[in-house]
Amino acid sequence: MSSLLPTRRHLRTALVAAALTVSALLGTAPAHADTTPAPPALSDGFGLTQVGSPEVHSATDFTITVTTPQLSGTHKIRIFLPAGYAADPGKRWPVAYFLHGAGGGPDDAGAVPALHNDGMITVTPDAGLKGWYANWAMQNTVVGAANWRTFHLDQVVPFIDANLRTIPDRGHRALIGLSMGGYGALRYAENRPDLFGHTVALSGGIDFGMGVIRGAVLGTELNVTGAWCAVSTSSPAGTGQCTGYGPVVDSDAIFGSPYPVFNADHIWNEVNPAGLANLAKLANTDVSLYTGNVGPIDFFTEGASNTVKSRLDQLGIPSRYVDYTNGASLSPSCDGGHDYGCWAPAIADYIPHLKSAFAAAG
Repeated sequence: MSSLLPTRRHLRTALVAAALTVSALLGTAPAHADTTPAPPALSDGFGLTQVGSPEVHSATDFTITVTTPQLSGTHKIRIFLPAGYAADPGKRWPVAYFLHGAGGGPDDAGAVPALHNDGMITVTPDAGLKGWYANWAMQNTVVGAANWRTFHLDQVVPFIDANLRTIPDRGHRALIGLSMGGYGALRYAENRPDLFGHTVALSGGIDFGMGVIRGAVLGTELNVTGAWCAVSTSSPAGTGQCTGYGPVVDSDAIFGSPYPVFNADHIWNEVNPAGLANLAKLANTDVSLYTGNVGPIDFFTEGASNTVKSRLDQLGIPSRYVDYTNGASLSPSCDGGHDYGCWAPAIADYIPHLKSAFAAAG
């Protein structure tokens, strides 16, 4: 019998180990404390009310969900903090606002590792599938209230400054936008030069004088998921998959009539980032433009960027312009097209410039 004891002891040990394994698989193993630090607690204000609990992706990456009378529904805001944010409670940080493209959302920031930078806070607010960074001309469409400009500029910016340790001045606040967000980045910088001292538009729809750019906006209103949608937006993995622009709305919903007849398109002209009067407002702003020229989209964004650069030169306003053409000079992941394979390395190229500009601001 004594010769069987080791075997029984070993069997009992094996059974206990197996039971613990099954218990763990079933979720009944002893719980271990979650050591991931909680994100900073943010207080409601400026018309924003938080709902639910934050989505904590890591100690320095979290997403809140808010409601506001300016917009129908709930909307996410994703925030990246510098690694040293919690460890140095006396330090304040510059802020970059990342403006996503049509069909995208706040989680698109995950496709751009350079945005999660230890030198700054990055904030990615929802801009809708087709918000176009505008207070819509029509507020009675199926999407309801759609005052995106007010949400971003009058609510999100002061909310972030009130809740996080930012340096709340234009010299330490930047806009980084691509595609639809490229329009937003340039237009917001023109609209509120008191808020933003730095802006970069990547493959942006930044010249409403071009019929094809107006057509892109109309395509989002009518949910025409053509080439713009298929490759201009992305999942966080940067795959370029797009499920569309949401419910169909009137073609005049965002900027009014797009047709240049009897000044019917006056809103388009007033908000055109490439308009000389609007560009003149960037006289004291650090402006950068990036674009490729391959495919049915960046062929036109290159044209729009060329126009903006030429007019800035005409006005005597300094700017940086990086036309990476077919992408060979930028990154092996870039083919010169309208996707995160180009945008992620382009933003990585831009961030050192932005950090230097932040530092120069004092």
